[in-house]
Amino acid sequence: MGKTPTADPIRTLSRKDRDKMQVQVTGQVPHKFVDSLPCTYFVSVASAINAELFTYPLDLTKTRLQVQGEIAAATEGLSTAPHRGMVKTALGIVKEEGLFKLWQGILPAIYRHSIYSGIRIVIYEYLKENVLTKEKDGTFPLWKSAVNGCTAGAIGQFIASPADLVKVQIQMEGKRRLLGKPPRIKTANAAFAKIYKEGGIRGLWKGAVPNVNRAALVNLGDLSTYDYAKRAILNNTSLPDSHLCHFLSSVCAGFVASVMGTPADVIKTRIMNQPTDEKGNGLLYKNSLDCLTKTVKNEGLFALYKGFLPVWIRLAPWSLTFWMTFEQIRYVIGATSF
Repeated sequence: MGKTPTADPIRTLSRKDRDKMQVQVTGQVPHKFVDSLPCTYFVSVASAINAELFTYPLDLTKTRLQVQGEIAAATEGLSTAPHRGMVKTALGIVKEEGLFKLWQGILPAIYRHSIYSGIRIVIYEYLKENVLTKEKDGTFPLWKSAVNGCTAGAIGQFIASPADLVKVQIQMEGKRRLLGKPPRIKTANAAFAKIYKEGGIRGLWKGAVPNVNRAALVNLGDLSTYDYAKRAILNNTSLPDSHLCHFLSSVCAGFVASVMGTPADVIKTRIMNQPTDEKGNGLLYKNSLDCLTKTVKNEGLFALYKGFLPVWIRLAPWSLTFWMTFEQIRYVIGATSF
């Protein structure tokens, strides 16, 4: 990944602080594309796609694990499949469906990140610099970071929700075929068309509420924790703004994001995977609260953390890959450090 960046006090300043410094020195307002929001958007998307390609098999395994044992699986006869843990689920997919089935649904996942990841980072930076900004003493309180992270994640996920819906449904098709069930969808484009035909525009946002809830919680853990942890490391240790700093910050972010997001992820996956009527209404769950109640009643409280291990094992390397790629690209092009 190239040479490890060393400490650079100028680079760690915010975009606004760097602009003010340049105005004081040169008397001119700087115009750097590498520090613009459009450039930040493209860097975010590239970093997210890289992370998604690397960790997607864990996402597929997580989805299969969360759905097994639920009402939807029993209704469609999928409960006859053996119940497995994370490792056996992954190995079973390879053995029974083929190695490349671990990337089944990757295209809509890339569609999603082309929207979601770019928007969440851009909105977070905009809010951080223009709405809930630093205190007068230069510190950035955790509560402001948390609010910015939740807001950015919720907006980004709401816009990208149709692609996420298609991704989850495609991920479950391999299991249906394996059990001799007729396929509901074959391609991402066919899935979009089918969902739109059955439920219209509204149908494309089925599960949007749990989706947005999950994204808000995950970004509270990921964006906010990464930003806060990185600042804490730089301000309280001798570590420079380097790969090690990014590594430690991303590990913290991945763990907190998993703890915060797993219950909402379980609810989101089940709502998006349930069968619907001709109007696009769910046949098993009325809403997120109904799904939450039925899940706890039928399977117990800890069912909300079903799949926590694969969620964490996926989010940890995803967060690590994303943030280190993101920071390295920004370093190479000369942009401000996040």
